[in-house]
Amino acid sequence: MTIDAVRLNHAVLYVSNLGNSISFYDQAFGMKVMAREPRANAAFLRLPRSGNHHDLGLFGVGSQARPPRGSLGLYHLAWQVDTIDDLDSARATLDSLGALTGTSSHGATKSVYGRDPDGNEFEVMWMLPKSDWGSFETAAPVDHLNMTAEVDRWSGVATAGELVPRAKA
Repeated sequence: MTIDAVRLNHAVLYVSNLGNSISFYDQAFGMKVMAREPRANAAFLRLPRSGNHHDLGLFGVGSQARPPRGSLGLYHLAWQVDTIDDLDSARATLDSLGALTGTSSHGATKSVYGRDPDGNEFEVMWMLPKSDWGSFETAAPVDHLNMTAEVDRWSGVATAGELVPRAKA
């Protein structure tokens, strides 16, 4: 079984100087900080015309620091799925491949993480309906994901299907 991803949702980068990077992406693309996570020295930016929660995550590691994966640059890519049921299926698929590395709730998004055979990390995520973001509009926590409770609450709610219609079975 394959993961029924809809689109690549956002990128996350390790950067040497968080402030300089925020300034660059603001100047180059008009991106604005929509949330910060001080515990991780992280900022989450949104493009001016985006309906996305965030388009770019930046994690400051310092000019002399070496990030956990050994170099500055890409941390992970995130593929969006249409329903929480698809996310639960993705979790099972990654687990069956021995590639599942974790799960988390980021408030407006629910995520599972995996690594490819070369160790590149990626995220498969589902986004709550925008009308349900509430206080998560300007927050991006990293919390425990209770997949069973999320499936019970959100099963069947499609949030990305209007972007790319689901293929007919």
